[in-house]
Amino acid sequence: MGYSSDIGNLEFELVGAKTLERWLIKPGKTMSIVLGIPRERAQDERRVAISPPGVQILVEQGIKVLIEREAGHFCNFTDLDYANAGAVVAATPEELYEQSNVIVKVSPPQPEELSLFMPGQMLISALHLGTVSQHLIKTLLEKNITALGFEFIETRDGELPIVRTLSEIAGSLAIQTAAKYLETGYGGSGILLGGIAGVPPAHVTIIGAGTVGLFAAQDALGLGAQVTVIDKEINRLRRFEAFFNRHLVTAIANDHYIAQLAKMSDVMIGALSPKQKISKPLVSEQVVKSMKPGSVIIDVSIDQGACFATSRHTSHTNPIYVKHGVTHYCVPNIPSAVAKTASFALTNTLLPFLLKLTDHETISDILWKSHSLRKGTYIFKGYVTKKILAELTDFQFREIDMLLAAS
Repeated sequence: MGYSSDIGNLEFELVGAKTLERWLIKPGKTMSIVLGIPRERAQDERRVAISPPGVQILVEQGIKVLIEREAGHFCNFTDLDYANAGAVVAATPEELYEQSNVIVKVSPPQPEELSLFMPGQMLISALHLGTVSQHLIKTLLEKNITALGFEFIETRDGELPIVRTLSEIAGSLAIQTAAKYLETGYGGSGILLGGIAGVPPAHVTIIGAGTVGLFAAQDALGLGAQVTVIDKEINRLRRFEAFFNRHLVTAIANDHYIAQLAKMSDVMIGALSPKQKISKPLVSEQVVKSMKPGSVIIDVSIDQGACFATSRHTSHTNPIYVKHGVTHYCVPNIPSAVAKTASFALTNTLLPFLLKLTDHETISDILWKSHSLRKGTYIFKGYVTKKILAELTDFQFREIDMLLAAS
């Protein structure tokens, strides 16, 4: 009798231990996430925030996913692909926004989308400081939206994972684009980027030793071009020289070197880091005038602020214009040119952050526990939480850590 009782107690203790262990691993009460993926409405934006395989992973983790009809059209992702992955296909944007508490999209909200937001939602998208409007920020503040920007989501080691992913694509495409517009048929100087035996290659100058610069240099060198990389930070240039085993030239980005390089360059690429506040163009109009006729400027930095004084926004529909005999390509969403690759890459980078949303009870708890998402937040509790954005828009700034502590 006593032996039987001891066994019963032991079983009770083991069951209790297992229950406690399971509770410690993941609390039973977590925020119910309904994630909406709208169709992009920005000009020439062909990407979609999450691919069908990404949706399947989210659904398997307990996140309900709504996707607007034909959101993946330009990536050749069908509504049936998304439905098979477990998403609910919303016939209208109104239906999607009304039922979702988290909105994930690629481009910043367009003016016609602002009325669709519901109070208290979370928005995760790009922001594009170079084109941000007061109306956008005012609307998000008034609706108490918690807004996170791709440009700001940062890991503890200072890496910008989403920016890096899109910058890799932009850097490679910058060289492909430059090679095309150097061709005679596009009004270029008629130089083959890599040259051939007996004929020198083109000279490419890259302004910025970041991720865009790295992938642009890699592709340009791979094609056989002469490459010079300039940057204001000597340590970044040292890393480039070591990485490329001194197969390219580096120089400090000052007015003297920029003026010299402009005269000899067939291609100049603006690839400044999104962490830098571009208060004024690095390359003056006078310097652009000194470039060779038929040369090409690719201003990848245009979505954060122009790198060249002669830069102005273009689009994939009308990508170029000629000023002072120089072809300018200043498309802000360059990766959209390869929408399917870019959407897969964006999905791969976004998923780990989206999966964190399921581990907590409230948005405040999510931001408090996740360094990356907290760093990515630019609007919270009716305040702008990024100083650079507050300065650009004249809205009141509050440190997010203080707001979270108060809540």
